[in-house]
Amino acid sequence: MGLTQVSRNPGVFLKKKWRYLTLRQKLTALFLLTAVIILAVNLYMFALINRMTGRVEEVYISNVSLNELSGALDRVQESMEEYLNTKSSDAMEDYYRSEQAYRELMEGLNTRTTDNQMLLTEKNIHGLSESYLVLAEEAIQAKRGRNVEKYGQLYEDADLLYNEIHTFIYSLNNAQFKDNSRNYQVLLDSLRYMELISIVVLFLVLLGNISLIVVSTRSVTMPLHQLARAAGEVSGGNFDIGRIPVQSMDEVGIVTNTFNEMVENIRNYIEQLRVTMERENRLKERELMMQSHLKDAQLKYLQAQINPHFLFNTLNAGVQLAMMEEADKTGRFLENVAEFFRYNVRKNDEDAALREEIHLVDNYVYILNVRFAGEILFTKEVDESLLNVRVPSMILQPLVENAFNYGIRNISWTGRIELSVYQKGGEICISIWDNGAGMEQERIDQVLSGRAQGAETDAGSNGVGMKNVMERLRLYFHDRARLSIFSEGKNTGTEVLIIIPEKADGELESEDDRCTE
Repeated sequence: MGLTQVSRNPGVFLKKKWRYLTLRQKLTALFLLTAVIILAVNLYMFALINRMTGRVEEVYISNVSLNELSGALDRVQESMEEYLNTKSSDAMEDYYRSEQAYRELMEGLNTRTTDNQMLLTEKNIHGLSESYLVLAEEAIQAKRGRNVEKYGQLYEDADLLYNEIHTFIYSLNNAQFKDNSRNYQVLLDSLRYMELISIVVLFLVLLGNISLIVVSTRSVTMPLHQLARAAGEVSGGNFDIGRIPVQSMDEVGIVTNTFNEMVENIRNYIEQLRVTMERENRLKERELMMQSHLKDAQLKYLQAQINPHFLFNTLNAGVQLAMMEEADKTGRFLENVAEFFRYNVRKNDEDAALREEIHLVDNYVYILNVRFAGEILFTKEVDESLLNVRVPSMILQPLVENAFNYGIRNISWTGRIELSVYQKGGEICISIWDNGAGMEQERIDQVLSGRAQGAETDAGSNGVGMKNVMERLRLYFHDRARLSIFSEGKNTGTEVLIIIPEKADGELESEDDRCTE
């Protein structure tokens, strides 16, 4: 169906193909088309003129042929007379060569019976020439036989035919010359007429090519003029112009289409900007309304800061009272609890050295052992060269708390937690391992992806959960730190491994040489 439509509508097909050509292809096709048209017209006119010139040349070919025939006859007569006078072998050779040449020219003469007087004259010349050559040959043979009387008579008869043939040739030559002159004049007039026609045709082809070029270039320049006018409107601040129609998919069409999209995007941007400004004005109004509420909130925040200090002072009073009563274990317990809460409040929004984080874990484990009568077996193996490495605060204690609450708290065997800090492969590894309840892989994936629902991913007793630890590690180390969880399943224990990078120069971040966040 598609092929049928193309064949029935070649103009539509060519117009569609022309629409998708580039400017270079269009100009090249236009140049080739005009060049082919001019070349074809010139070749046609050259062929016509060449054919007319050939016909003009043919007019006098007959006269030339008769002149050649007359010349050949003269050479035969002269060579025959030379031999009859000298009887030399050279003269005989000249005779036979001349006779052969004359016979070849005779083959071009008419030998048929006709009503045409000139063709009939050619037939007479041909017949007389045959008789003449016979007499000439007999005269030559008589001369060779030394028959003087015979070759003399034959020579006289041949000479009469020679003169008669010359008379016929002369008469025919004059008749053909008159006829050819008339034909030549007709052909000359036709040639001049063809020259005039050639000039008119070339002029018409030139006008057609100029019209074709004007129409084709107009299809290119008109979109450019429209684009220039639209660009002037846009530069003047008028963005409410209509879309410029795209007539073709060449470079001009692509630029026009891009310009239309640009104007549309500018209009959309202005509209978005207007909406944004209105929203900002509303937000500013709300901000002014909330400033008074902010002052109240700041006052409440300052009042809330009093509570931790009151707690620290109360715990310190308990420590002093225990020392006065010589209750050393109670005093040490209260002292660890006070130090734990003081670190929690002081370091909540800061980073800390690993030694501080490990010391907080020691305080937390001590409190747990006092609370649960020493049920927790806690060991640690720390590379002391890494104690000054800076890390986000409160990242170890929540992990130890999780290891206790969800790992060893409810098991029937002796619970054990191990803390290891070591360096391996240019990275710093922090491992917290327990021999408790373990985790299934599905649960590990949920925790690491932040999809887990449970206390271990929410805020715990200290307000910090697993998800919070992972997020602060990511922000602090700019996505260069990694947290992994390893467990072989139920009742096989769990290891939480934190891997943090060294500095770019290979040195560890210490308290005296750390990056400011």
